Amino acid sequence: MKKLGLVGGMGPESTIPYYHDIVYGVQEALGKSIFPELSIESVNVFEVLRLCGEKQYDKLTEYLLGAINNLAKSGADFAALSANTPHIVFDKLKEQSPIPLISIVEATCEEAKLRGVKKIGLLGTIFTMTGEFFKAPFVKNGIQIIVPTESEIELINDKISTELELGIVKEETLLFFQKVISRMKNEDGIEAIVLGCTELPLLLNDEISPVPCLDTMQIHVRSIIKTIVGM
Repeated sequence: MKKLGLVGGMGPESTIPYYHDIVYGVQEALGKSIFPELSIESVNVFEVLRLCGEKQYDKLTEYLLGAINNLAKSGADFAALSANTPHIVFDKLKEQSPIPLISIVEATCEEAKLRGVKKIGLLGTIFTMTGEFFKAPFVKNGIQIIVPTESEIELINDKISTELELGIVKEETLLFFQKVISRMKNEDGIEAIVLGCTELPLLLNDEISPVPCLDTMQIHVRSIIKTIVGM
């Protein structure tokens, strides 16, 4: 069984279910008497967002690499970033990391391929929705990515940073997200929606979304569990 090193804190509200779902997922796979050993290195989500906003990607890489190095020193066999946005520098981190990294973007792309969807919507921070790092593997595999309008992107980003990152869930925010997804379904023909921020499951799921959800956190967790148990 391999030891996971999880870069958490991006934000705390998603790090908690990451930990819970990983340890109990491994137990379900291997038996009642087993919980996996893992280490968590918590970083400051607002520092991550600041560096992204200022496009200081070398400093962001250095910041996250420091966390990964600490995890490697703790005995972690591999590591994962518990958020979508920092994957903006995933390729640089992968090149410099002393241990293998599991990508949330690649795992989500594989899930989309398995589901056979060809046109999907993407929600997340402004960096995820407007950047190319998340879209690239999907486009490479013939899957079209649709993002909200410019004004919707700004409001979505604001709701994530001022509400969801702090664990605040409002009914009016849910209604806004449902309206955006419905518009993308009717106008753009999306077949599913990517919850491309690991706090979005606080607000959305398959039962209340106008289209099926690709929950990046749960998809990532499943990939991590498979790596831990050697599946």
